Amino acid sequence: MSTATDDVTDRSSAVESPTIESYETDDGVVFFDAQNPLAWVETSRTLVLTEVA
Repeated sequence: MSTATDDVTDRSSAVESPTIESYETDDGVVFFDAQNPLAWVETSRTLVLTEVA
């Protein structure tokens, strides 16, 4: 019986990092999910992303 830690298999599911991209328009900046480009957000005011994420 081995007690080496390299014998352990990591069975945790892989967590995908978000793929948020953006581009500028005449009216502002558009943020969207690159894996789901139809998922976008529109707002009439400025939001600080770190405060709402």
